[in-house]
Parts: sequence; C-alpha cells; structure tokens
Amino acid sequence: MLRPILGDFSSIVCFKAAITGMEDALGDKATAIALTAAGRSRGKQLAKEFGLEFSSVSLEEMTSKVSNALGKDGTCLCIVEKIVQEGDILKVYTTETLCSAGEPQGSERKCTYTMGAIWGVLEYYYGKRFQGKHTESVLRGSNYDVFEFTKLG
Repeated sequence: MLRPILGDFSSIVCFKAAITGMEDALGDKATAIALTAAGRSRGKQLAKEFGLEFSSVSLEEMTSKVSNALGKDGTCLCIVEKIVQEGDILKVYTTETLCSAGEPQGSERKCTYTMGAIWGVLEYYYGKRFQGKHTESVLRGSNYDVFEFTKLG
C-alpha cells in the first residue's frame, strides 16, 4: 500500500480536475497526446506485472486478466466487458471508464487515458505496435466506450 491511511486510490473528481487543468494549460490536443502516452505506459506496466505475454496466455485469458487488473478488484479504471478480434482489428468494449465518468450526454470527451492503458496492454501482449482510436462512446448513445486497435507493420 502506498499510503497507510488513505490507500492507493484517489477520487475520479480529482483526476478529472487534473485533466481539465491540463487542457486549460496545454490545449486539448497536447493533453490528449500526453494522457494517451501515460495510459500506454501504465498499461505496459500492468501487462508486465500480470505476465501477459502472447505465447503464455490466450486472448480470452488475457481479457479476463485485464478486466481484473483494470476493474473493480484492480485499479478501478474501467470495466473491460469483452475484447473481440475482427480480422486485423481488435475491439475492446468497456463501461464505467474513468474518462467518461461525470460527463454530460453529448459530450465530445474522448477516453484518452483509459484507451491508452488498454493500448499499452495490447502492445505488450502482442509485442507489436498498434494504432488506436475511440470509435463509440457511452456519451454519444452507445452502450460501451469502444476502442479499436489495428496492428502497425
């Protein structure tokens, strides 16, 4: 435990205040780049901690481990509902994402940090680079925040 009294986690409200403060200081695009990169770094750390290497676990087992690591029994970043492969594209379906929490319906907010964390896990798992994008949002009528990842090269 990092803090003996308060524990390892802080509030979503405080994290989101940091995001909006960064947006005010740096602009939306620079903040999105920084948060996505930070998420990717954290995702790679988690994947390493959980031993999520391609040769050692199936996609289903990796999905379960990622869900546990990022969900209620882990960091509480989001709930990973499922990961499906459609040709060369991996689609990750999430709910209760940190980035969408508290946002009004219709908000254009993207899940930069959350997507980045999952992106990092996938890059570590496959040992390859990916291109990621947030394609569906609970803020804009979807049941999930959906991230699509395409292998590069």
